Order: sequence, then C-alpha cells, then structure tokens
Amino acid sequence: MPERSLKLVNRQRGSADSEAPVEIPDKLFFSIGEVCKLVKVEPYVLRFWESEFPRLKPGKGPNGRRMYRKRDIETVLTIKHLLYDQGFTIAGARKALAAGAASAGARQGDREPPQGSDRSPSEAVSGTSAGVAERVRTLKSELRAILTILNRRC
Repeated sequence: MPERSLKLVNRQRGSADSEAPVEIPDKLFFSIGEVCKLVKVEPYVLRFWESEFPRLKPGKGPNGRRMYRKRDIETVLTIKHLLYDQGFTIAGARKALAAGAASAGARQGDREPPQGSDRSPSEAVSGTSAGVAERVRTLKSELRAILTILNRRC
C-alpha cells in the first residue's frame, strides 16, 4: 500500500530551496521533534507560537507530551509563512489567522501583493476587521429585533 502524504509549500526567508514542498506523512499524531524537522524551526519557537496563537493547540498524550495533528502542522506552516515570508508581526499574524485571511491566502497560493501598494499587512488585516465589526453590528440589531418580537408575544 503506497504511503500518502500531504504537500504544503514551506518558504524560508532567503533560502535557496524556498519552493520546496513540505511532505506531511500520513500519520495521526506527530511529536514536537518531528514537527520541528518538517517545518524547520526550533522546539522553543513552536512552544512560543502555541502561547501566542489560540488556533495552535496541540493535544497532549497520556505521558503529557505534545501531540500535533496534520491540521496543527498546517497552522504552523501558515504562521511561519505569515511571519517569515509576509513580514507580519506576531499580533498581525494572530489577527490574520483569526480573520481567516491566512487560510484564504494559503488556498490561493503564494500570491504577491499588488505592486505599489502602500498598505502594510497590519493595515490590510484592520480593513477586514472593519468588515467583521460591521457584520457584528448588523447581527446585533437583528437579534434585538427578534427579541422585541418575542417579548411582544409573552
């Protein structure tokens, strides 16, 4: 039976093999050491990212060790791409992940920003935050209207 693997692009700043795909073996769980080898970062970097990015929460095995799943590795690769390739700060990358901008960018490939764009990555994220804030205001007013209707029936 041939071993299947998932390929994701791993770009390192200034490296000659920046286009080399990362092949994630077809396993359920990975140790922190295996993830470090796949993603090419040190264990302390992964532990720090876990504390900074709520989306990155590997489970713990019965022995208390971190057990990463494929989706955790994909998140790590996305964080690495945002920080190292896109030049986001930790806070900017956190907002981009929360807004889903990172996953949309990863699905569309490594698209370059338009030439002459003077918007920083954090400004681009705040633009999406404004849209989210508007949606929340709309939902809030709709919920108030529903509550008013329900109160009339009682």
